[in-house]
Amino acid sequence: MTPRVKQHFKHMPDGLKALTALEASIAASGLEHSLIELVKLRASQINACAFCIHLHVTDARAHGESEMRLHMLNAWRESPLYSDRERAALAWTEALTLLADTGAPDEDFEHLKAQFSEAEQVNLTLAIGVINLWNRLQAGLRAAHPVDAAR
Repeated sequence: MTPRVKQHFKHMPDGLKALTALEASIAASGLEHSLIELVKLRASQINACAFCIHLHVTDARAHGESEMRLHMLNAWRESPLYSDRERAALAWTEALTLLADTGAPDEDFEHLKAQFSEAEQVNLTLAIGVINLWNRLQAGLRAAHPVDAAR
């Protein structure tokens, strides 16, 4: 795969600062790091963003996530490996990532409300939004993930 724009980050210094600040805000929000990584990975799977899938699998593994939970993430609804809180976050992730198709169903939001405080709901929604932006940037410009680390 050939990148459409080489070194695209150098063309967006202010945007990169803003996205980095947003990521720092989400990381400091109190949401569990492991939950945020599952959400980022699931959205990246849906969006077929190889760069972000590589990044979030690598980060999740580095923070102790199990290989099996990473492998089963695409089938989280059929797997007992995820908590009710994770399930609510993953359903909300899918609903918002596929917003044009789902319309953010009330049922998914009710599950979210049962597991997350209002502040957590907002921060999780923000996390889902920002990973979708990263996915569109990286996949749209065909950013290549590191290959040596994947072998």
